Amino acid sequence: MRKLVYLFAGLMTVSQYVVAENISLSTPNTTLVLSAEKGKNLKYIYYGEALTSADIESIGYAGMYNHDAYPVYGMVGAGETALAVKHSDGNMSLDMYITDVRKEKNDGKETVVIEMKDRVYPFYVNVNYEAYDDVDVIETWTEIKHNEKKPVVLNQFSSAYLPLRRGEVWMSHLYGAWANEGRLAQEPLNPGLKMIKNKDGVRNSHTAHAEVMFSLDGKPQENNGRVIGAALCYSGNYKLRVDTDESDYHHFFAGINEENSAYTLNKGEKFETPRLALSYSNEGLSGCSRNFHRWGRNYKLANGKVERKILLNSWEGVYFDINERGMDQMMCDISSMGGELFVMDDGWFGDKYPRLSDNSSLGDWVVDRNKLPNGIESLVNDAKKHNIKFGIWIEPEMANINSELFEKNPDWIVKAAGREPVLGRGGTQVVLDLANPKVQDYIYKIVDDMMCQNPDIDYIKWDANMSIMNHGSNYITKDNQSHLYIEFHRGFEKVCQRIRDKYPTLTIQACASGGGRANYGLLPYFDEFWVSDNTDALQRVYMQWGTSYFFPAIAMASHISATPNHQTFRTIPLKYRIDVAMSGRLGMEIQPKDMTEEEKTLCRNAISEYKDIRHLVQFGDIYRLISPYDNLGVASMMYITPEKEKAVFYWWKTEHFCNQHLPRVKMEGLDPSKRYVVRELNRIDNEPLSFEGRSFSGSYLMANGLDIPYEHNVDYHKKNDYASRILYLEEVNSNN
Repeated sequence: MRKLVYLFAGLMTVSQYVVAENISLSTPNTTLVLSAEKGKNLKYIYYGEALTSADIESIGYAGMYNHDAYPVYGMVGAGETALAVKHSDGNMSLDMYITDVRKEKNDGKETVVIEMKDRVYPFYVNVNYEAYDDVDVIETWTEIKHNEKKPVVLNQFSSAYLPLRRGEVWMSHLYGAWANEGRLAQEPLNPGLKMIKNKDGVRNSHTAHAEVMFSLDGKPQENNGRVIGAALCYSGNYKLRVDTDESDYHHFFAGINEENSAYTLNKGEKFETPRLALSYSNEGLSGCSRNFHRWGRNYKLANGKVERKILLNSWEGVYFDINERGMDQMMCDISSMGGELFVMDDGWFGDKYPRLSDNSSLGDWVVDRNKLPNGIESLVNDAKKHNIKFGIWIEPEMANINSELFEKNPDWIVKAAGREPVLGRGGTQVVLDLANPKVQDYIYKIVDDMMCQNPDIDYIKWDANMSIMNHGSNYITKDNQSHLYIEFHRGFEKVCQRIRDKYPTLTIQACASGGGRANYGLLPYFDEFWVSDNTDALQRVYMQWGTSYFFPAIAMASHISATPNHQTFRTIPLKYRIDVAMSGRLGMEIQPKDMTEEEKTLCRNAISEYKDIRHLVQFGDIYRLISPYDNLGVASMMYITPEKEKAVFYWWKTEHFCNQHLPRVKMEGLDPSKRYVVRELNRIDNEPLSFEGRSFSGSYLMANGLDIPYEHNVDYHKKNDYASRILYLEEVNSNN
C-alpha cells in the first residue's frame, strides 16, 4: 500500500541545504521524493526503487540530488530550463517559491499539487504528481496562470524535468519514417545536448516518438538492470531534451515543442501542459515495458480491458475498387476463416466528386451510390448475414480541394493568410482547421450521423494522411497565430471527447499514414493504432519490437498480407507472415479470393489458435528475449499470464545462411517451480518437434531454453529461406 509521508528532517549540513519537508509519493514498487518547504524552491530528491519510511526520512542526507524540480529561466545559471516567459513589461525572469502543498486520494490514485508563485509578479505554477496504487507509473504535469494586468508570453513550457546521475547511462528511443516506423535506437548519453522532436503538426510518431527509456547500469538489457522510462502523453508537436553539461547529471526535459508556438497567456487563463508518465524497473527494458503496458491497458487505452476482434481490412485487397459484391465476398471469406469483423477502407464515398483515387472527395462523407447503390445499411446487413461485425474507414480531419466541402467552406482549412494552400496527398489534400469550433462540430457530426444512421457499425478506422504544411488559421486572431499547433490538438481532443462520451464502446483505430499516431495523448480515445502501412512481415518484426517498448500488443494492429508484399515486394511464406501477425492484434490485409484453399486452411487454423492465446497475447506480460537489432540472425519474445500458468513463445529467423549458427534462446518470466507442457501452434512440419507434448520445468526453460530447428521439415517443393515458430506453454495439470 502506498503512503504519502510528510517527514521533518531538520537541518541538513551534509548536503548544505535545509530539508524541512520531504514529500514521498509511491507506487507498489517505486518511490518519488521531493523537498517542498514553503517559501523555498521545490527540490527533486529521489526517484527509483521503493523506499522504506526510514530511508525516506534519511534520503536527503545521502548527498544525491539538489535540483529544482521545475527549473525556470532568468535568475539562476545558464542551463536548460522547463519554463521561460516574457512579462508585459519586458522582464524575462522568474523566481518561484512554494506557497502551499495539497494532497488528495481517490479512484486508486494519489495526487500531490505543489503551488508556487513568483516572488515579484502575480505569476503562478502548480506542479502536479499523480501515482497509481496498482501500476508502477507516476504522472507529472504543470498548470500555469497569472493575474498580471496584461498578457504574459510563454516562450517555453515543458511538462517536467528529471535529473539523472551520470555514469554509464544509455538511452533507448524510437525513430523512423513512413513504412519504417518504430525503429529502435540505443546510445550512451555523452556530453552535449540530445534532442528528439516532432514538428508535423498533425501526427507525431512517424519520424520519432515522445517516449524514451534510460538504462542506468550501462548498455541496455532486456531483463536486467535499472531503467527509468518516460512517455509524454500528447498528440501534437513535442520536444524531448537531454542536456549533459559539466555537472554530474544528465538533465531530461519533456513537453510541447515551443518552436513557432509561443503562447500568449491572458489574465486568469490556465495553461495546462501534457502529462509525462514516469516508470522505474529493476528488471530491465522489458520490466519497464510491462509497467507501461499495464498502465496503458488499465488507464490510458480506450476499452483497454476488452479483447480485440480478428478482422479483415479491404485496403490491400481492393484499394479504391469498392463495390457491394466485392465487399460481400470478402465478408463471406473472413467469416469462413473464423474472423469476426470486416472493415471497408477508403473509396466508398463521394457524390459530385466520387472517390476513385486519392485526389478527391475527402470531406464529402456521403455514400457513392454508383459503387454502393444500397448504402452502408446493406453492408451492415451483409455482415450480420455472415455472423460478423462491420467497420468503415474515414479521414475526417482532412479535405480535398476537389470536394463540395472545400467549395462551400474554403476558410475552414489550415492556410497562411494571403498565400495559396500547400497541397498534400494526391496533389489536392488539405488539413481542416480544428482550432475552429465549426470544424470541430462538423467532424463530430460525421461520426454521429454515421452511427445514428447505422448504429450496428462496430469499428471505425480513423486516418490522417497529411501534415500541417503551411502555418495559418482563419479562425485564430492575427496576433495569436503562434497558437495554431496547440489549438489544433485542443480542438482534436474536444472532438474525440464528444465522440467517446456518446460512443464509449465503439472500436476506433488511430491510423495516420500508418503509425503516425502511436502516443498516449490520443489513446484514451482510440482502441488501437495501425503500426505501419508497411505489412512486410520481416520488417514488421523490427517495427513491432520497437513499438512494444511502450505499447501493449492489444493496441498494435498487425495484419497478414499478400505476397509479394505491396511495400517491399519481398516474398515471405504465409506461415511466417501469420506468426508475426499473431504477436499483436491479429488481422488480415489481403484479398481472400486470391488465396489457395491450402492458404485459407492455414489461416483458418491460425485464427482458431489465436483465439486460444488471444487473452494471453493482449493482456499478458511481455518478455523480450533476443532482439532483431542485435543482428544474431533471430528474434524472440514471449507473453506470460500474471499467474504464470500459461505462456506463448515467438521465434523468428531474420537472416538465412548455409551452416549458420543461431543462439539457443533462454526463456524468461516463468515460474521456476512449475512444469509446462509445450505445443507448437501453426505447425507446418511433416513431423512434430521433438519436444511437442513434453513438459519442462520453468527453471530448465529459463536456464536453457529449447533447441529450435533452423528450418521447417516440409516437402522439398515447399522449402524456403524463412523459419518461424510459436510455442504455447501451459502449466501441467492446469485447470485452464
